[in-house]
Amino acid sequence: MKRLRAILQLVALVILGCTSHVTAATINVFAAASLTESLKEIASSYEQQTADKVVFNFGASSFLARQIEEGAPADIFFSADEAKMEGLEKKGLIIAETRKSRLSNSLVIVVAAKQGAAIETPKDLATDKVKRLALAETKTVPAGIYAKEYLQAQNLWPAVQAKVVPTENVRAALAAVEAGNAEAGIVYKTDATISKRVKVAYEVPASDSPAISYPMAVVKESKQLEAAKRFLKHLDSEPAGRVFEKFGFIVRK
Repeated sequence: MKRLRAILQLVALVILGCTSHVTAATINVFAAASLTESLKEIASSYEQQTADKVVFNFGASSFLARQIEEGAPADIFFSADEAKMEGLEKKGLIIAETRKSRLSNSLVIVVAAKQGAAIETPKDLATDKVKRLALAETKTVPAGIYAKEYLQAQNLWPAVQAKVVPTENVRAALAAVEAGNAEAGIVYKTDATISKRVKVAYEVPASDSPAISYPMAVVKESKQLEAAKRFLKHLDSEPAGRVFEKFGFIVRK
């Protein structure tokens, strides 16, 4: 009898293990590069609480949106601007009812932490203090688009356009300043705070800043639809919100 009970317990454990394996999902999240650290921290705790695994593809939102359009296996898209999400929605590539603007951010001008350019106001970008200005690509990448909008509003774009060093995403713009390949750069505040090799020379006031919005949504062709919806719900939770705030994002309720 004891032997039979032991065998039954073993069988039950095997069945439970198989069930857990079957129900576990791998969720592919395509997310803006500026979300890297915050999302990794959120996913780490989420994986410990669930059987699911979260895999990230970080990059410029424009590049990620194009990948999704071309059929890349994405379950969730977390963009750094509304335009890229809107483009996917118009093509029927996201589940519209899952779309939500979750975060905002702010722009800052950064210089090298040691012996960086003496920038005090945005107008200094148009002087000889700055020969190269690192921006994410200004036609398609959200951070670059926001930066150009700001510079245009300040009537500085004609004076700095020739100085612009375009990069593939906001992290690359940050890296250009870190490496000394540009005297200054315009990046998100959240990016500046994670680097010890740059310092914030000027923070763009909210009143002067373009409207920065980070929407998220489940991709319509998701192979893990229910798991994707669960993780998206977690990203919209208070615990996740606290992590985003820790990294400097403005959380939208």
